[in-house]
Amino acid sequence: MTDSLLTLNAGSSSIKVALFDAAGDGAASLPAARWSGQADGLGAGLKARLRVRDAQGQTLHDAALDGAQASHQGALAALLEWHAQQADGRRIAAVGHRIVHGGADFVAPVRIDASVLDALTKLEPLAPLHQPHNLAGVRAAMAAFEGVPQVACFDTAFHAVQPEVNRRFALPRALHDAGVRRYGFHGLSYESIVAQFAGIAPELAQRRVIVAHLGNGASMCGIAQGRSVATTMTFSPLDGLTMGTRCGHIDAAVVLYLMRSHGMSADKVEALLFRESGLLGISGVSSDMRVLEASAEPAAADAIGHFAEQVVQHMGSLAAALRGVDAIVFTGGIGENAAPLRERILEDCEWLGVNVDAAANRSGAARLTTAESPVSAWVLRTDEEAVIARHTANVLRAAG
Repeated sequence: MTDSLLTLNAGSSSIKVALFDAAGDGAASLPAARWSGQADGLGAGLKARLRVRDAQGQTLHDAALDGAQASHQGALAALLEWHAQQADGRRIAAVGHRIVHGGADFVAPVRIDASVLDALTKLEPLAPLHQPHNLAGVRAAMAAFEGVPQVACFDTAFHAVQPEVNRRFALPRALHDAGVRRYGFHGLSYESIVAQFAGIAPELAQRRVIVAHLGNGASMCGIAQGRSVATTMTFSPLDGLTMGTRCGHIDAAVVLYLMRSHGMSADKVEALLFRESGLLGISGVSSDMRVLEASAEPAAADAIGHFAEQVVQHMGSLAAALRGVDAIVFTGGIGENAAPLRERILEDCEWLGVNVDAAANRSGAARLTTAESPVSAWVLRTDEEAVIARHTANVLRAAG
């Protein structure tokens, strides 16, 4: 029987899964999935569906999820039932999980036990849109695979090597020591880009690179020699860039004002900043960039303009943190697919030394700038699942 690794990335209304061979040599290159699947629309009132595709993108399974199946645990059970029917002699040897927040203590992948799960549960208030669903996925997998190792892979871990000056708020030292610090997120995505970029442009990948992970959740990271130097998200996944429903950077006094002058509770402020702001809040139309680009509403254009301007401004900030920049890489759902937005951003970064190649950008080429451009720009598809699989295999290998 062949051993396989399952990766699990559980969100608020979706689960992403992928299957990898367990065998490997621990190389830095990313493994390739045998198949990947996604269950969308999980939750009351939504039309849930499970889709599975092979490594070539061909559909292997496409089915509606009804009743109890339209939950995280039900969707995982439906996926496992489909997997069992394939009769390919593959046994799940371990499950690797994306965990958004590792706090101050978890700076490397770790096997999950009761104490780890308890510690990660205490971090839920720091990432309320993500952590509870990540951990629901862990519990569902534990129930489905009794005794099988479960490995936590953290979005925050990639940034743990940042210079101390970039990890502090200007708050009393005791609060920093208590965990009130800049953590950074999307680390698994950044790891994926570092590995892929090293294969495409190995010399350039070791220099100063700004990666823009632009999606419903959005952040940017300044990377030197493959290591995080500074990033836009800080204590929680709320900070930094404008996002789909999250406000991004905001003066902390706004929160005090809303609570004191508008009588808003902490729960209402949290809902406002995490779920009702960002592109949705500015536009009043949608949190989806595709919908906004197709809309004739002036407020939709305002939202797109705000998003683009925030990316450009943070580009300058990260270039300062790196003391210069040699390459820019776009990734994430918006970064990979919104060519007009990429062009707009790159044109506004001409002062950094970017000479955009509009034809290449629109054609789907990996390189988006001219050959003569002092700073090159690229677009790469992130592969967080491959990074999770690599980490999971390494944890198993280290355990013997």
